[in-house]
Amino acid sequence: MTGTSHEQYTNARFSPVRVAVVQFDPQVGLDNRKHNSARVLELAAQAVDAGANLIVLPELAATGYSFTDRADAYAHAEEVPSGATVRGWESFAREHGVHLAGGLVEQDGLRLFDTAVLVGPDGYLGRYRKTHLWNREKLYFTPGDEGLPVFETSIGRIGLLICWDIWFPEVPRLLSQQGADIICSLNDWVWTPPPLFDETGKCMATYLTMTAAHVNNVFIAAADRVGTEGDAKFLGCSVIAGTNGWPIGRVAGPEEEAILYADIDLASARGAPVWNELNDLIRDRRTDLYDGMLGYRLGSALPR
Repeated sequence: MTGTSHEQYTNARFSPVRVAVVQFDPQVGLDNRKHNSARVLELAAQAVDAGANLIVLPELAATGYSFTDRADAYAHAEEVPSGATVRGWESFAREHGVHLAGGLVEQDGLRLFDTAVLVGPDGYLGRYRKTHLWNREKLYFTPGDEGLPVFETSIGRIGLLICWDIWFPEVPRLLSQQGADIICSLNDWVWTPPPLFDETGKCMATYLTMTAAHVNNVFIAAADRVGTEGDAKFLGCSVIAGTNGWPIGRVAGPEEEAILYADIDLASARGAPVWNELNDLIRDRRTDLYDGMLGYRLGSALPR
């Protein structure tokens, strides 16, 4: 009788994925909706041609970001998943056999949400409504009310977060504690306290993404946008971070439209917390000391 060695498991690729992070310049305004939609599908098709099967778009990729007032935000909104944008993304995902995460303005009754949706080869998988609202977003949107979901898919477990969420370490931590293999981070990163970039060209959000990947041993694919709208200038710096936190490939520049790629094995995230013979990042957490104070309740029942 023969068994399967540990070496065979560690050398195998159980969930091989080519991730594509799309950095581009969607513009606000009803006259730009058609162009934004076409540009998303054009860039997604380029990613498919390059072999990608998980595509990550920026926050509000369908609409642009800088609404003039609440009525303007309503004018850009649609229902999820029945609206035209999600239906179009579903059709693309079905046709090409890929998973795609993208952002739009969701209308639910009289409420608006800054929402990320995930679609796959079998259609709509779910949504995440932005939990932490940045600046004037609070004048348009309702904070997310459905928690921090992780979606089971045919390629692995996928979590979603949006922009300002990455500044709150609880978000990637709770997604990873629910078993996320990769977090798709949809962003419209704007001004932060200066300096905006360091000598390597990275912005603070790049480092926060890398740190969150490192301390949670999870892949993070962060798609930002570029360009300007009104007084908002967007920072670029999209990145795909490995479970060790380091970028896989390059960090995108602050001005360019670009697609970043990474070939990864999503299932490898499930063994990543074991760093050596004596240290396991999840096991070493002192939940007895701080979970009660922080309100965490997931540390003892992980699906990894």
